[in-house]
Amino acid sequence: MIYEQILEKIRKTALHFTLIDPDETTDPGNMAGEAYDGGTDAILVGGTVGVQGEVLDAAVKEIKDNVKLPVILFPSDLSGLSPHADAVLFLSLLNSRNPYYISGVQALAAPIIARMGIEVISTAYLITEPGGETAAGWVGDARPLPVRKPQLSAAYALAATYMGFKMIYLEAGSGARYPVDDRIVSSVRSVTGLPLMVGGGIRSPEVAAEKVLMGADIIVTGTAVENGADVGEFVRAIREARERRG
Repeated sequence: MIYEQILEKIRKTALHFTLIDPDETTDPGNMAGEAYDGGTDAILVGGTVGVQGEVLDAAVKEIKDNVKLPVILFPSDLSGLSPHADAVLFLSLLNSRNPYYISGVQALAAPIIARMGIEVISTAYLITEPGGETAAGWVGDARPLPVRKPQLSAAYALAATYMGFKMIYLEAGSGARYPVDDRIVSSVRSVTGLPLMVGGGIRSPEVAAEKVLMGADIIVTGTAVENGADVGEFVRAIREARERRG
């Protein structure tokens, strides 16, 4: 079980996941290989637009041929599903204005995922400021959670805990001007023991480490890796930050 493996690992250290968007990457297998060499813990595969069908299937298979890591789908809708992956983040965008992204697409996807037989990891997806400027926020019709009111993010996280989600993903959006604010990460961490993923706008190992110190269990980077950042530096930084956090 991928989820059980994640739980076991985060009891010891913070993790790094590499997000690969097949629509933005010409060689997903090579990118996954470089991330693997740098020490990343899992590969997320997905994108907001243009990732579906043969393109998605081919990317997942190429990644699995190149690395021995969990390959987990990060779908934006039904088109982001592939039977070749190990697991799927079963996302519910709780702060969307559109009920389709809260429970509608999930109902449509559930029978498809069941037939595929891949592992399901139910994940509360929360988009924070400045996520409204990014593709994820726009497509998901999200009301970005405000930096100045971190208690709102905490309220959503607590609700997700009571609703039975397995993980929480705080995201500012791919390519965001700045990452999820430390106050939001800390506020969410204070109300839930669920594994906490943080991604979007994290462009340096120092920023990644700061999010871990604030309470993140898993750091997700995509654009930074696509732009040639050293994954190994991110991994070392978050491991050291987890040691300081205790």
